[in-house]
Amino acid sequence: MDTPSVTLRRWGRAAVILGLVLAVLVALQLVFSSSAHALSVMAPGDPIPPTPPTAPTVPGTGGVNVTVNGLNGEPSSAIVTLLGITLLSVAPALLLMMTSFTKIFVVLAMARNALGLPSIPPNQVLAGLALFLSLFIMSPTLIDINNAAVQPYLNGHLDVNGAFDAASAPLRHFMLPQTREEDIALMTRSAGRENPATPDAVPMLTLIPAFMISELRSAFIIGFVIFIPFLIIDIVVASALMSMGMMMLPPVMISLPFKILLFVLVDGWGLIVTALVKSYGGGT
Repeated sequence: MDTPSVTLRRWGRAAVILGLVLAVLVALQLVFSSSAHALSVMAPGDPIPPTPPTAPTVPGTGGVNVTVNGLNGEPSSAIVTLLGITLLSVAPALLLMMTSFTKIFVVLAMARNALGLPSIPPNQVLAGLALFLSLFIMSPTLIDINNAAVQPYLNGHLDVNGAFDAASAPLRHFMLPQTREEDIALMTRSAGRENPATPDAVPMLTLIPAFMISELRSAFIIGFVIFIPFLIIDIVVASALMSMGMMMLPPVMISLPFKILLFVLVDGWGLIVTALVKSYGGGT
């Protein structure tokens, strides 16, 4: 006769075996159900008609076009701000290369040196005077640029390329009469290009340096004319000091008051400014 402990062990083994059998049955049921579902999913359906082929696209020119205008044709405020910052960064170069600033500043500096005053007036004063004279002379050109390029671009009537082309026309009209043909030919030969048939056919990359060379040449001619009367005063004072035996006294100390007096009596600044403005056709 079995003891109670033996009987418990037998019942425990039977329970374990029964649990294993039930687990196997459940696993088999899950496998068969998933297989049936997979077979139902993979069952073939109705055939799908083929997609017709697309027509080949027309080949382009290969260029890159960037559109900066908004939906209504007007440039966005971000683009206008970016262009404004860009113009401010290159404004000094544009002011020196494409306006009358260089010629005016060089003439005023040479007049100061002819007086024998290397630091009076200061450079800031000469630069300010040259800037406002440049604005006075360039005002018709700036008005034309604003009417032909800036306002149409801001109103959405022109894109960026059209605005640049429209703005270059008034600048070309201003620079061409002030540029010598010899300087244009010099820059054209330096670039290895053929001579342009008409003045309007001169590229801007050739016209701008030729314009600067012509401006410097005109400035030095005006400066030479300014130096002549002051040079005569220096020669007369130096000769008078040598004849009196005062060779140790610098002639500049004696001639400077006479040069300043002569410059004031003849209204030197007015004559120089008048000559500069008239050299550009009176600012028109």
